[in-house]
Amino acid sequence: MRDAMTDLLRFNGAVRRDPRIEAWFSDFADPLRLTVRTWFERMRGCGADVRELLHDGCPVACVEDAPFGYVNAFKAHANVGFFYGAMLADPAGLLEGDGKRMRHVKLRPGQAPDVAALGDLVAAAYKDIRQRLAQPNLP
Repeated sequence: MRDAMTDLLRFNGAVRRDPRIEAWFSDFADPLRLTVRTWFERMRGCGADVRELLHDGCPVACVEDAPFGYVNAFKAHANVGFFYGAMLADPAGLLEGDGKRMRHVKLRPGQAPDVAALGDLVAAAYKDIRQRLAQPNLP
């Protein structure tokens, strides 16, 4: 759902800890889910105001009901994604995608991610969504 006044994406049902997300990570048949668990934990650790939900089958981190990050696993790679990633500074060039707002970082088996740069993106996405909530007219 989008807020017509701010065009800020919002999801209903975000909670402090969603048991469906733990179930998602417990699917040991999919080893790529374990790859992104660390990054979802980073999102959870951004602040006491972080909430979460399962949306379109993947874990999503929010502040209030406004999403800022997600993780997902596929057959050949996993994604750490950002709902307003197109607006984030990305000096390491990790972000992929060409949508209006969303961007993601692909994690592939056998290829170590740039941990510092990806951690910076997670922190920046959290800071960005808090700023968008405080100043709803941001692009």
